Amino acid sequence: MPMIRVREAAELLGVSDDTVRRWIEDGSLPASQDASSRKVIDGAALADFARTNAATAPKDPIGVSSSARNRFAGLVTKVTADTVMAQVEMQCGPFTVVSLMSSEAVRELNLEPGSIAVAVVKATTVIVETTTPQKP
Repeated sequence: MPMIRVREAAELLGVSDDTVRRWIEDGSLPASQDASSRKVIDGAALADFARTNAATAPKDPIGVSSSARNRFAGLVTKVTADTVMAQVEMQCGPFTVVSLMSSEAVRELNLEPGSIAVAVVKATTVIVETTTPQKP
């Protein structure tokens, strides 16, 4: 499982380092110590916590140049896979992003709950819906 430092967790949740430390101190967010005695958070535990506590979308941690403008950095919260296809759920700040991909791609990217990843959305159609009744 990925282990995430307090500073990285704060960036992913869109809060300050102090807020993450307070959550650790009050028991809301479990943490342990790494080999250097720094506090770290299990990636899967942070992913569960992010589902309800992420305030803003984090900065893109990969920092690559891309023509895609719709990039959502976040934590993988769930991976459901069979032998051919997989569904990957990510918490990107207050937003949930779901991607369907091959199970092979999930294995190659080593995606698991708690992994840090970037969802890149490139769509040609955007559908807007409303609750306003349609006119006859």
